[in-house]
Amino acid sequence: MLARTAEPRRPQSVISLQSPAEEPQHEENFVIAQSSAAVPSVTLYRLASVAGMGSALILLVNAAKRSSLIATTDLTQLLAPVAEILALGLVVGLFLAFGRRAGLFGTIAFVSNFVALASLVGVEVVINLIFSKLPLTTIIDLRAGPLGLALVVSSVLFLLGTLAFVISLAVGRGVPRIPLALYFIGAAPIALRAFVPEWALDLGLVTLAAAIAWLAGWLWMRAPTSR
Repeated sequence: MLARTAEPRRPQSVISLQSPAEEPQHEENFVIAQSSAAVPSVTLYRLASVAGMGSALILLVNAAKRSSLIATTDLTQLLAPVAEILALGLVVGLFLAFGRRAGLFGTIAFVSNFVALASLVGVEVVINLIFSKLPLTTIIDLRAGPLGLALVVSSVLFLLGTLAFVISLAVGRGVPRIPLALYFIGAAPIALRAFVPEWALDLGLVTLAAAIAWLAGWLWMRAPTSR
């Protein structure tokens, strides 16, 4: 009887060793991982929306105070800089959700606007908590020195940073154009407060508050679908 030559057994591939039942499990794990990663994003955008609503409310308080609709108190003076602090939260949320779509320009616009808003906090502190307690002659003397230059630089930076950020959101698409336009229109007289009448500044505060509230509410609604 002739001996039959045994053929060498081929090694099974790693893919063939896997059970078909394991593939749906991997897909299920991937879906769970995606869902768990989306939860922090939704929470972040919702927090940014709440911060925006708070900023809009304080801006309305500032406008009412300047128009003598409500009394000027230590509390209203202390609240004034908080509007810019809360607005920083909304700006971060809008950038993470949509501003990154504009690429490098979007990042530069966000950073410049963030720095501008942060510097504006200092401006509001000086105006509401320092100048309000000083006589007019002292304020004029302070404005004639380095403090006056710092206030001008902060105002110009706020105007340019706001314009760049609005353009970046418009270029990145997804954000409604009307509140973006109102955002810049309201910010302009605030940045140019030294050159505009009081009524223009008050109108700018109300317009900016409306734009921020609109964007905050819109971001809240879009939070579950924004990544």
